Amino acid sequence: MTLELIQGLLLAFALVVILMPPYIRLARHFGMAKQIRTEGPQGHMVKWGTPTMGGLLLIVVVLGIYLLLRPLQGGIIAPLATLALVGLLGAVDDWLNAKTGEGISAKQKLLWQTVVAVFVAWQIQNTYAITGIRVPFIGEVAVEPWLYVPFAAFAIVAASNAVNITDGLDGLAGGTLAFAFVCFMIIALLNVPAQPNIAFLSALIIGVMLGYLWFNAHPAQVFMGDSGSLAFGAALAVIALITGQILVLPLIGLVFVIETMSDIIQIGYFKLSHGKRVFKMAPLHHHFELSGWDEVKITLRFWIVGILAGLLGVTLFMASINAVA
Repeated sequence: MTLELIQGLLLAFALVVILMPPYIRLARHFGMAKQIRTEGPQGHMVKWGTPTMGGLLLIVVVLGIYLLLRPLQGGIIAPLATLALVGLLGAVDDWLNAKTGEGISAKQKLLWQTVVAVFVAWQIQNTYAITGIRVPFIGEVAVEPWLYVPFAAFAIVAASNAVNITDGLDGLAGGTLAFAFVCFMIIALLNVPAQPNIAFLSALIIGVMLGYLWFNAHPAQVFMGDSGSLAFGAALAVIALITGQILVLPLIGLVFVIETMSDIIQIGYFKLSHGKRVFKMAPLHHHFELSGWDEVKITLRFWIVGILAGLLGVTLFMASINAVA
């Protein structure tokens, strides 16, 4: 199995590295350029016009390799469908943003995410006949299906938007996503019973993320856009649900949690205090930018936090298995 994972990862990486240059030229030809928010850090204005919607290519590579090499069994339908359906939403949003400067409205986007999340949550519960949620060091706690589906749907939508919020610096979201999927690839292999299909899918996603980082490293040649950040964030939550480690996800995805919480705190305090701010700008990576940190330094330090949090998450998973066994 280890050989298959390595081969899949390398194949996914190679395809992205080969296909991304012509994809970037195609994106430029069709005017798929990133629109930078004027209220954001002024240093980001140099990114104006950088090709976006790179996430669509990453999704196509992942789905193409998986469907070509592995059987489409019930347990894998949920993450594949999530990538396709949420990726479609993100692609439409990227297209509209590039053409008009305004993407899909927040309400419409949330509605589509919720519909997909509820469908996927139901499919997971129906496929695996889930009757509980695994709690670290305690074991499985019984949960009724009618309660599990909205809980799972909320987790999918939350993770999708958390990664989207994090995707604001060159290499930041791509690197942290790669680390998170490495953790869940390990979890899928060590799980009881093992989940080789989930591990293989995680390996493919790691491969495309590494390929994407080849072009997204500062200064970025392409952005993944909402088509990538929304889709892979949602898929991360789906894999966490399928492996039974959804409660470990906030630790493994600690960077995404911190970034999201900084945004929530900033907005909440701004409204309650009638215009005052906790951070210079939210999400948190912008606060550090305005504090004088170099973009590469912020990205690398967030990567380090992501790696350490991921190691703690995998350690917690393994300790929980041994404690419950």
